[in-house]
Amino acid sequence: MDSRDGAGGGRIATDHPPRLPVGHRLVVSRKQTRPMSFVPSLPNLGRFWTAANALSLCRLALVVPITVFLWRDGPLGWLLGLVILVILTDWFDGRIARWTHSVSDWGKVIDPVADKFAAIMTVTALTFRPADPHLPLWFFGLVVGRDVAILLGGMAIARRSGQIVMSAWAGKAASLWLALTILSVILRADPPVFRVCLWMATGLFVFSFLLYVVRYLQATRNAEGATPDSVPQGP
Repeated sequence: MDSRDGAGGGRIATDHPPRLPVGHRLVVSRKQTRPMSFVPSLPNLGRFWTAANALSLCRLALVVPITVFLWRDGPLGWLLGLVILVILTDWFDGRIARWTHSVSDWGKVIDPVADKFAAIMTVTALTFRPADPHLPLWFFGLVVGRDVAILLGGMAIARRSGQIVMSAWAGKAASLWLALTILSVILRADPPVFRVCLWMATGLFVFSFLLYVVRYLQATRNAEGATPDSVPQGP
């Protein structure tokens, strides 16, 4: 606001800005602010689109129709074909990653997540579906509790150390015997055959969980003993 002399000698306020000398410019200071981000930075997990990761993603997608067929006691031919296809993708994805030298941290995440998603969904369907036969309720609690605990532990290890832990061989063996248990239910196998598959899967689930607990404790101790410079940080 500017002020000028009026007719009576007073000052009259105007809305015009003050005039600057010729050659001078009015500079307005603007404070530089960085936008606030509410999304935490993610670690670099390597290549995502590899042949091995594509197989693991296919296994994730195949679990949905398998669960629907199990719940509705769907066509046996389709159900067997999908289950065998899931077993083959689980067998080939890690080998293809090693053969093509494309092992990545994405694969270490997608593969166990696909295994646990398949285990939880199929066991849930076979435990609570309307048709017979069923899986025992305690087996459902064992599988779901063990897989949820392992997922939470893996997330805690990744947060503490910035490293992704690979699946243990015992976990893969447990997944194989779980698939055989599911096949024994689908094919309505004799009770002795079903019990062998069920107890082999149970023993391997418990044993693999104990291995994961040991690995979690070791990773926790290593993360606590590491210096800040030695722990990998996200970008």
